[in-house]
Amino acid sequence: MKSLLHFFLFLIIIKLVHGRCDADDLSALLRLKTIRPPPEAYVPPKLLSWNSSTNCCAWDGVTCSTDGHVIGLDVSGETLDLSSNNFSGFHFNSPQQLSNLSYLNLAYNFFNYTQIPSEFKQLTGLSNLNLSNAGFAGQVPIEISHLTRLVTLDLSTFYLPITPSLKLENPRLDVLLRNFSELVELYLDGVKISAQGTEWCLAISSSLPNLRVLSLSTCNLSGPIHNSLLKLKSLSVIRIDSNNLSTQVPEFFSKFPNLTSLRISSSGLYGAFPKNIFRVPTLQTIDLSSNPQLQGSLPEFPKNGSLRSLVLNGANFSGQMLPNSIGNLKLLSKIDIGTCNFTGSIPRSMEDLTQLVYLDLSMNKFNGSVPSFSMAKNLTLLDLSYNQLTGQINSSRWENLTSLVNLDLRHNLLDGTIPPSVFSLPMLQMLQLSDNEFSGKLPEFGAISVLDTLDLSSNKLEGPIPKSILKFRGLKILLLSSNNFTGSFLLNDIQQLKNLSSLDLSFNSLSINYTETNSSHSSFPNITTLKLVAGNLRRIPSFLRNQSKLSTLDLSQNQIHGEIPNWIWRLSNLVQLNLSCNSLETLEGHFLNLTSTLSVLDLHSNQLQGQIPMLPGLATYVDYSRNNFSSSIPANIGDFIIFTVFFSLSSNKFQGSIPESICKASYLHVLDLSNNSLGGTIPQCLTEISRTLAVLNLRRNRLGGSVPNRFPQHCSLKTLDLSGNQIAGLFPKSLANCTMLEVLNMGNNQIKDIFPHLLKNISSLRVLVLRSNHFYGQIGCNTTSDAWPKLQIVDIARNNFSGEIPGTCLITWSAMMADEHDAMAKINHLRFQVLQFSQVYYQDAITVTTKGLEMELVKILTVFTSIDFSCNNFNGSIPEEVGDLKSLHGLNLSSNAFTGTIPSSLGNLRQLESLDLSDNKLSGKIPQELVKLNFLSFLNLSNNQLEGRIPTGTQIQSFSPDSFTFNKGLWGPPLTVDITSQLPPPPPLEKGHSNAQPEIDFDLISTEIGCILGFGAVIGPLVFCKRWRKWYYKTVENIFFKVFPQLEERIGPHRRHVHITQRPRR
Repeated sequence: MKSLLHFFLFLIIIKLVHGRCDADDLSALLRLKTIRPPPEAYVPPKLLSWNSSTNCCAWDGVTCSTDGHVIGLDVSGETLDLSSNNFSGFHFNSPQQLSNLSYLNLAYNFFNYTQIPSEFKQLTGLSNLNLSNAGFAGQVPIEISHLTRLVTLDLSTFYLPITPSLKLENPRLDVLLRNFSELVELYLDGVKISAQGTEWCLAISSSLPNLRVLSLSTCNLSGPIHNSLLKLKSLSVIRIDSNNLSTQVPEFFSKFPNLTSLRISSSGLYGAFPKNIFRVPTLQTIDLSSNPQLQGSLPEFPKNGSLRSLVLNGANFSGQMLPNSIGNLKLLSKIDIGTCNFTGSIPRSMEDLTQLVYLDLSMNKFNGSVPSFSMAKNLTLLDLSYNQLTGQINSSRWENLTSLVNLDLRHNLLDGTIPPSVFSLPMLQMLQLSDNEFSGKLPEFGAISVLDTLDLSSNKLEGPIPKSILKFRGLKILLLSSNNFTGSFLLNDIQQLKNLSSLDLSFNSLSINYTETNSSHSSFPNITTLKLVAGNLRRIPSFLRNQSKLSTLDLSQNQIHGEIPNWIWRLSNLVQLNLSCNSLETLEGHFLNLTSTLSVLDLHSNQLQGQIPMLPGLATYVDYSRNNFSSSIPANIGDFIIFTVFFSLSSNKFQGSIPESICKASYLHVLDLSNNSLGGTIPQCLTEISRTLAVLNLRRNRLGGSVPNRFPQHCSLKTLDLSGNQIAGLFPKSLANCTMLEVLNMGNNQIKDIFPHLLKNISSLRVLVLRSNHFYGQIGCNTTSDAWPKLQIVDIARNNFSGEIPGTCLITWSAMMADEHDAMAKINHLRFQVLQFSQVYYQDAITVTTKGLEMELVKILTVFTSIDFSCNNFNGSIPEEVGDLKSLHGLNLSSNAFTGTIPSSLGNLRQLESLDLSDNKLSGKIPQELVKLNFLSFLNLSNNQLEGRIPTGTQIQSFSPDSFTFNKGLWGPPLTVDITSQLPPPPPLEKGHSNAQPEIDFDLISTEIGCILGFGAVIGPLVFCKRWRKWYYKTVENIFFKVFPQLEERIGPHRRHVHITQRPRR
């Protein structure tokens, strides 16, 4: 009992000692209290509680020693405005003030970007100094190095390029650290050090022998990482992320015996990451994210490893699989390995990771089924999106994941029904299952959910949209587009979803309706995005007139008719409006001088007429194509498209000339005025602005004159289409400046010039069309060995070209020489991305003549290749090198003066579908190799001087006789008997009967009929007589088609198929 009494007396004495606050320290603290925060700042609660009449040792944020001296001061987060004018609170009038201070924390205040005061040197007893994110800037003063007892130094700050920052330049890092032999923790994040790897590594390793925490993120450090750091045997935490290291990760990192945390994200690392680092037994956290050049693979992990956080997002582990031993890391709470190119299945051992809180495996190449993570009861995020996962998810026991907040399985191959338990998870806020193959009907939802995002778009879901979805009262984003939902959906019902901001029901089989009511439109939620594409909507819902926050409205591909209401232009936040593919006819009034923020306006494919509406001043994408707008383009149109990137008036009824003001659009990338009745000449300024213009399409108008020869240096044109006009004169030589050109179409004009060899340096050229002009002379051959390696369509038909075709030209067209597998691997179509990071593309289109037909390719596939040299005056032989163009689909050399034989190398063109060599002077036999062309569906060899027997083969003989007519020396099927009777005799039936004539032996036919009951008499002539066998099969085939005439219609003599699709817009 006596000892207990002594203990209580000791506590009372300690309390009395603490009651005597040191006067000098009190004076310094009271001056600090006089500093006021900015008027708009949060009032500091700690300083408000400081009262001079009370003991300062009891003040919030103040710690005292047993003798009443202040040893700790924490005024962090007080939003103090300690600018240079009122910094007197930290001016020390005598050495005794705060002289015992060992801990000082001024973090998260605002020092107005002033320099760290040199007076800190007086606090020589400081062991912990925290000035992080306090608003200091400029050079770190040398006086900080006088604090030789520091154990922890934190000068870190959030780096922002627009704000001043701290820097270590004079003194440098080595000078600052040389006296800090006791330092254990160093935080300089965001301080501009700008030191080479050898400098900063040696400065640290030579001065800080006891260092355990090294944090230097965003310091502008560079590599390499020097092995002198190995001296720091106590080093536990290394954070050097967001620097410009540009180096390999050193193997010696695996030799730090106490390493617990390694963070080197976003530092330009490359090479192979050392596996042994993953095996450091003390390692708990590793972050290598955002290093796309860093390669590596995960090792086999031992049991009972310490790793808790594994972050590799954005590193390159291409082709690697997750080891099954990852399940040995029982303490793992965070796995973020998105965008790492992992392959294979997700290991089932991960089902045993019960401590998981965060799991992101997105944007890899994982396949197989989704494991069950039901044992990870604390899991809050599960992201498996953008993989190749298959199977159903019904057996994953989702009901056990009661802490799950975010579930993302988008862009996989998952199928089956969506388990109802997913919708009942009590904490789930985001459910994203889009772009899979989920099917079946959605169930009615029973439980109340906190769901705010539901994305089920791009699946195969069917049936009606459940009414109970309206019970998700917290729902903000509802995306159900591109499914097979049926039934009706009443837009009035969304009034129940008070928090709804984004709704997308596009591309279903729904009938979306809206009923006008007497209720106020204010009861509808404030929607920012509404997409109802292809929803059978018949009117623009009137409740939208009060949607002041609406920014995106897409009602395209509906049945809306009549006029566009004027109030739609007064929606103050509307940025994107798409009313295309409807039956709209007029605009209610005009919308000049409206304060519209419209950036994207798409009205194409309606029935709008009259003058075009003037554009909002900030529009970047404007499409008025495929309407009935008439009259002329307004002369001041350029004043309204100053910021426009995409502008299309194509397929209307515009007349008059192209106004020169259109050239004011200095940001224009795509200008499409095609398919109108515009006349006059092409404004010179149009070619001059091609420094920014990527697509210029003026085809099918009535433009005359010549093409202005004003294409500038660094021309950016990728598509130039002037076809179908009345343009004359010379080919513009300055077009050679357009070295990015991919599609050039000058066809169907009156240009008179030689072949444009000046284009030889445009290696990007894919389509060259000069047909139906007055070009003349020899095409020659480019001296550049790799000229036009991407050329896939060349059409110079119907000109006056002459001379021979040099075979050496053809072998530079590499795109036509790819084999089938290479071509299919690169299948795509030519298009131009209008806006970076958007899904808006301009689609190139072209008219080609193939298989004897003229058709428009609304998508130019990169695997489609065609050569058309027809209707010229070419002579000489067909080059053997044509046979090297293995991916060629169409070859037309008709109506020239070619001589010699058909090259047998044409048999190498296994992808060839159309071959036209008619109307030439070709001689000799048809090469037997042509029977190998299994895809050939059109063949014309007529009007030549070919001879001999037509090669036997089902493909060749399936064509009509018209494919071979007017070749006096040809014979054999499929030519008729009348034609073959005039041809040289076939081989003799028997030896010694050289005078045998190719006539029908009616006696033998009578014998065959008479012996039809004798099996041997029938089989004998068919086996031994080739002529009879052919006659027999032909007769049977004719009888067969008379019985089944529909088969003849389907197969047809030429088997020609033309597939033309509707022009896609975006």
